[in-house]
Order: sequence, then structure tokens, then C-alpha cells
Amino acid sequence: VSIDHKNTNQPAAAGQKRSRSDSGNKVTVVLGAQWGDEGKGKVVDLLATEADVVCRCQGGNNAGHTVVVDGKEYDFHLLPSGIINPKSTSLIGNGVVIHLPGLFEEGDKNDKKGLKGWEKRLIVSDRAHIVFDFHQVVDGLQETERQAQEGKNIGTTKKGIGPAYSSKASRTGLRVCDLLGDFKDFSTRFKNLVHQYQSMYPSLTVDVEDQLKKLKEYAERLRPMVRDGVYYMYEALHGPPKKILVEGANAALLDIDFGTYPFVTSSNCTVGGACTGLGIPPLNIGDVFGVAKAYTTRVGIGAFPTEQLNVIGELLQTRGHEVGVTTGRKRRCGWLDLVIVRYAHMINGFTAIALTKLDILDVLDEIKVGVAYKLNGKRIPHFPANMDVLHKVEVEYETFPGWKTDTSAARKWSDLPAKAQNYIRFIENHIGVPIKWVGVGKSRECMIQMF
Repeated sequence: VSIDHKNTNQPAAAGQKRSRSDSGNKVTVVLGAQWGDEGKGKVVDLLATEADVVCRCQGGNNAGHTVVVDGKEYDFHLLPSGIINPKSTSLIGNGVVIHLPGLFEEGDKNDKKGLKGWEKRLIVSDRAHIVFDFHQVVDGLQETERQAQEGKNIGTTKKGIGPAYSSKASRTGLRVCDLLGDFKDFSTRFKNLVHQYQSMYPSLTVDVEDQLKKLKEYAERLRPMVRDGVYYMYEALHGPPKKILVEGANAALLDIDFGTYPFVTSSNCTVGGACTGLGIPPLNIGDVFGVAKAYTTRVGIGAFPTEQLNVIGELLQTRGHEVGVTTGRKRRCGWLDLVIVRYAHMINGFTAIALTKLDILDVLDEIKVGVAYKLNGKRIPHFPANMDVLHKVEVEYETFPGWKTDTSAARKWSDLPAKAQNYIRFIENHIGVPIKWVGVGKSRECMIQMF
């Protein structure tokens, strides 16, 4: 008997074929469709109220998600936003890089605001890599070096994320399972890693003994939370029905492969990252929700075709309070760019979109939307990989009359002015993906659900 291994459930000996539709629970993935800061935290928070498990699959504490519940503002960087829900479990997957001081500081800070019992609801994959303090120092040194050599840096958050992923890729990184294993062995490998960086950066000083002492303490605090993430996810997918949510950090245009390289983050923040960062087969990916702002913002440097370096850009920045949660930097602002949202959709296959911060556009007389890029007067059919080309493109805009009405009190589609409805329908038709939510404010109630 030949057994088609693709479709058999374990154990194969039973010879029972399993249909592709019976693949277990599906996970819902929420991803940024622009350059980040689209309001993913808000969408995740909305879905997390019903989720059994909320996971992070990539990035580290370079992410910044603000969630408002009962008038309290919680800031999350490494913790999945679902940690707010006392009934759900939060999982930090193998693809995440973890700065332990950052994790506990964040937990304790939110604990003081009323987030109780988070340590009991958090599971950490034993395969996740660790970000050390010296990775953060090196991140700063590299940025200074880039500034000196090329006259420009990447604009990283200096949280050590890039250097930690570099250690991972060069096979010298240390993982959670190493920290919880034989500490003597861990100490040796830690010292070797420090020396490796010191030979590259002679100005780097590390108090190795002090670091190891702290890491030993973190290890004990972390130990009860650590599990084998692969088995945990498998059980969650193949046990009783569960709602599982994956919270993407960063966004499509910051993806290491598909983003505006080199001005990108160091992980895959597109849909593939959910599979590799948690150990989930593609078959178990269900809905993929893209989050896009009703205009565009970008932090740090890099090409930004629809950027408005004028009163419009300033208005969006001030009205939208466009300041980075993680860095406190002012965000650059511009018109909605549908070329990048369509590109994000090509990679991620969004099943629906959440359009956020529509209310920020309430005061504008006219609103523009970028629909195509031109090079030497000719439309180009794709999003350019080359940054020099992207800097040279000319944006073709579609112009809409503003609705000049306060939309922040709208709670359903029919509450929105006709001109705002028109704007939303245009976006939907242009991308070819239904818009499931429209955000008109900060709190949970301000997300209008369309279907």
C-alpha cells in the first residue's frame, strides 16, 4: 500500500487518509500592509477578545503596539497584545528574538497599570534566540558607522534586533533552550560570542560576569514559561476547536526580502514568517488580515514616493499624533499609496483589510490616493526592488473631494458621509480585497465592522 504522506495523520500505520479540509484549526494572521504603525495592535486587540491563543512569530521589542482598554493605555513591544485577555494564552514563537530585561520590564510596567497575572498566561518557545545587551550596543555602533561611511543610517530602533538575527544566521547565537540548559556551557558560549563582537568592535566593553549573573536570574524567572513551541502549536492546531491569532510586527515594506532594502527590518514580516516563526504548516493558515492606514507613514529613512513635505504632511503628522511608540521619533507622512498596498497583497494574499485612522482625513478639502508609479512618463507594472529607481518614480494620483465632517462618532457604515464611503469603496476596488473594518478613533468601539 503506498501511503500519500502529505495527507496522512499520524500515525501512518492506521492507514487512515485525512482530507486536506480536515487539517486542524486555522490560524488568523494580522499583518502590516505598509511601513508599520498602521494600527495592527488595535485589530489584534479586537480579535484577541475571542482568541484562545495569541502569538508573535518574528521581530522583537522593536515593535510598538498601543492598546487602550477601559481608558488605560498599554504599550506592548515584545508581549503579544492578547496578553490583556485573561482568558487567552500568549505565545512568543521561535522566530522572535527576545531581550530578557526588556520582556520583564515591559511586563512589570504594564502590571503596575493593572495587567495582572501576565506571567501565568505567557508561553515562550525554547527555540527563540536571545538578544543580549551587547547586541543593543552593537546596533548603536553599527548605526554610527553607517552614518559616518555612507552619510546615512538605517534608522533602526537600536534594540539589538539586527545583530541578534545576524548571530542567529551566523550560527553563533544563543537560544532560550541554551540559557535553561547547562549554565556552565552557556557561559562559555556567551563569552565566545562577546569576544567575537569585541574583535569586530574594539570599543565594545562588556562586564561578562555581571551579565551572566543577571542572565542566571532571568533564566529562573523565565523557566516556568518555556515550552517546546512546535509541540505546543501542533496540539493547539489538532486538539479541540481553538481560535488562534498571529500578530505580525513591522510590515510588508519593512520585510527583509520584500521591503525597501536596505531600509528594512531583519526578519520576514510577511505571511511566510508566521509559518517559520511558529512552526505552522501553510495549510493551517486561515484568514490573513492586512492593516493599512487611510494615509501613509514611515519612520526612519528610505524611499517614500507619496510623502508630503508640506502643510498636508504636517497636518497628518499632528492630527494623527504620528510619533513612534518605540523610538519617540516623528513619523514622515503622505497620501495613501495603493501601489504598496497592492504589492503587500501580492505577497500576503489578504482575505480582508482593516483601514485605520480614517478620521484623521476629516478636515481635508481634497484627498489624493497614489494609484501608479511612472518612470520617464511610462507606468511601471511592478513595485521596484531597486531603491534608486524607487526614489525616481513619479506618482500618479486619483483625487477625491474631502467629506469635511467629523467621522469619529461613526459606529456603522451608514454613519459615514457619502464621500468617505466613496473613498473606502475606491480603495477596496483598487486593491481587490474587501475592507472588513474602518477605524475612526483610538478606542475599541471606534472600529466599524463592515461584514
